Amino acid sequence: MSAEADFAVRRARMVERQLRRRGIEDERVLSAMNEVPRDRFVPKRLREHAYDDSALPIGDDQTISQPWVVAAICQALALSGSERVLEIGTGSGYSAAVLSRLAREVISLERITRLGEAARATLGGLGIDRVEVEIGDGSQGWPHRAPYEAIAVHAATPEAPYTLIGQLASSGRLVVPIAAGSVDMLTLFRREDGGLRQQTIGPCRFVPLIGVEGFSDAPPPPGTD
Repeated sequence: MSAEADFAVRRARMVERQLRRRGIEDERVLSAMNEVPRDRFVPKRLREHAYDDSALPIGDDQTISQPWVVAAICQALALSGSERVLEIGTGSGYSAAVLSRLAREVISLERITRLGEAARATLGGLGIDRVEVEIGDGSQGWPHRAPYEAIAVHAATPEAPYTLIGQLASSGRLVVPIAAGSVDMLTLFRREDGGLRQQTIGPCRFVPLIGVEGFSDAPPPPGTD
C-alpha cells in the first residue's frame, strides 16, 4: 500500500472513531475532515502521527489542534456553504482547509509570519484557493472584510472577545476557547433576535491568543491543543 493510500485509510478511521463516535454528527463536517489530508499539515517527522487523537507541535510554540476540536468548532458554526468565515490563528492551515470545504470563503489571520507563509504554501500546493491568509493581530479581527457569518478562534482568549463579536453579521456565530483557570471552555456566541446568545461546548486546551485584546506575549502553558 502506498503512503497516500495508507494515510487515507487512517483518515477514514479517524473520522469514524474519533469524530462520529464522539458526537460529531454534521455529515458535511465529517466529509470535509475525511477529504483534507492532515498529514500534509504536520512536520514530516510527525506524519506517522498525523491521525492520532492529539494535538501536534508545528514550531514557534504552536500546535495543530486535535482532530475532534477542529470538527467540534466546525460543527458549532453550522455552516451551509454560503458564508464568509474569519479564522483567528491559521497555524498550519489545516483548520482553514477544512473550513474551505464548508464555506464560500475563509479569511485566516496568523500573527507569526513564518507560519502564515508556510500555511499559504501548503494550501496552494493542495489547490485550495478559497482561503486568504493574512498576517496580523487576530485579537482585533479583520474589520476590512467584516461582517462575517462565522468566526472561528483557535487560541484561548482572556474573556469574551467583544471586538470579534462586533464583526459578526446578523445571525452570525463565533466559536472561541475562553481561559477559565486550569482549562479553557470552548464557547459558542450566536447573534439572535438582536441579542447575543452564549453556549458552552466543553472543556479544551489551547495556546493563548496573543495581541492587543488577548494575552501579553508569553510562552503557552504545557499540554495545550
